[in-house]
Amino acid sequence: MFEKILSKLKSNKNFNNYYLLVFTVIILTILIQSIIQYSLSRQRQDSLRINEAGRQRMLSQSIMKHVYECKYGTCDFSKLRLAMNKLANANIALQIGNEATGIPELNNEEIQKNFDLLQPHLNYIIETLDDFNQLQTVDVEKLTAETDQFLFLMDTIVGQFQKASEEDIKTLMIIELELAVFSLIILIIEIFFFINPSIKKMAIQNQKLKEINWHQTHAFQSHMKNIKNYNHVLKIEKNTAHKEELISYLMEELTDLEGVSDNMVKSLEKQA
Repeated sequence: MFEKILSKLKSNKNFNNYYLLVFTVIILTILIQSIIQYSLSRQRQDSLRINEAGRQRMLSQSIMKHVYECKYGTCDFSKLRLAMNKLANANIALQIGNEATGIPELNNEEIQKNFDLLQPHLNYIIETLDDFNQLQTVDVEKLTAETDQFLFLMDTIVGQFQKASEEDIKTLMIIELELAVFSLIILIIEIFFFINPSIKKMAIQNQKLKEINWHQTHAFQSHMKNIKNYNHVLKIEKNTAHKEELISYLMEELTDLEGVSDNMVKSLEKQA
């Protein structure tokens, strides 16, 4: 069965070469677009993650601001609770991911180590402020020190996220460049081994058509005209000897016409 398929492909070589070229262009276009879309998706995810990590620093500072207000001035417990919830939830999302916000799961061991170091400081902040009735007894200096450590580690994590994002972009750029070079090589091969031979074959076929056209317009028509003239004269000629002579000329024209026909067939049968 494979031999039958192969023979069919060989018998329709030009047609298959054309479709091979089209198929190659389509595949390369799909690959390049897939890489581009994947790159854009990764950049979007990295941007969301870096933005969320940056908000963690703002939230920790906002919590300290509310603590000072509650301890020494007017307290807005709802804003403090909201900031604490956002801080805890965002910390979880940055590690295990969040489909709703588009943040992917963390798969970087170095960054995870810093999250593990950061967790005790976060736990202290959340547990210390969990009971609003005990806010007046909170050790502000200790809380400030824990918040500073949280900020330091979060700054480190944001920097690591940024570095990882830049490395991903570089990798994707290299892949895109390699794919573009590969695409160019494939297209050059297609041009030299498929398109050029097809163009040459078309040129040869065009030459055949010109030869056939020449035989048709010059030799063939010339002999047909002579045959018609001899036939016309035969109809009106009364002399038997003259008729025999005309018939011999007519036969010569037919012979020449047969030669012209053979030349036309040979032109069609020429190999590319």
